[in-house]
Amino acid sequence: MINGPLVSVIITVYNCERYLAEAIESVLAQTYRAIEVVVVDDGSTDESGHVAKRFSLPVRYTFQANGGTGAARNRGVELAQGEFLAFLDQDDLWSKDKLTNQMAAFHHTPEVDIVSGNIEQFYSPELAQGKKDGAHYYPKTMPGPHVGAMLITRDAFLRVGPFGTNLQIAAFIDWYARSKELGLNSLMLPDIVMRRRIHLNNQSFLKRAHRLEYIRVLKASLDRERDKCALSQTNTSRISSRIFLKSPGAR
Repeated sequence: MINGPLVSVIITVYNCERYLAEAIESVLAQTYRAIEVVVVDDGSTDESGHVAKRFSLPVRYTFQANGGTGAARNRGVELAQGEFLAFLDQDDLWSKDKLTNQMAAFHHTPEVDIVSGNIEQFYSPELAQGKKDGAHYYPKTMPGPHVGAMLITRDAFLRVGPFGTNLQIAAFIDWYARSKELGLNSLMLPDIVMRRRIHLNNQSFLKRAHRLEYIRVLKASLDRERDKCALSQTNTSRISSRIFLKSPGAR
């Protein structure tokens, strides 16, 4: 489908020259053709920039000082021109019909804000068996949420707001929690839409010290829900007081 709504695909990269080309190629191989690809280089010091620049339109490349994945994704959203937004990590791959199936779901259920799908994880070929044993790996397919499995309308994304820039590994989990709190409508397809690469440079290997971020994100979400409930109870009390004072029997 060439004449469908434009989908902006945002790929962020930081020192991942080894896998970036495969990630970009998996987007360019999509059966849905109305796409642009925005590659945001988050301060790489390797050859990632040269890899991205080898691709011509619809791939666009931009470089920024290192600010983390959240900041890089936000920059990609600023540059994106599409009505729909999708994200892919530098080392992961899409199934060729990902966007076709997801756009079909939006067509048939226009009230939906987010369409996701199943994820299949795989060991990168160079990963030695000893390293595989210590990897966080689910051999079977599993449903999202995962930023790379999601397709979202631009309007819905902007209602939730940008990714947090003070989180190293939990920026998407924080964003997704906020989307659920706002009541965005999500649809999960049974299809495999993304293949997640397991390798030595995964965030789960490199940033284990940051795993406490998940607890911080959960606490922040619970605090927002608590504040919302407290505000709702306060408003209910005020309304009840007005009704009581205006009732004929009130003194």
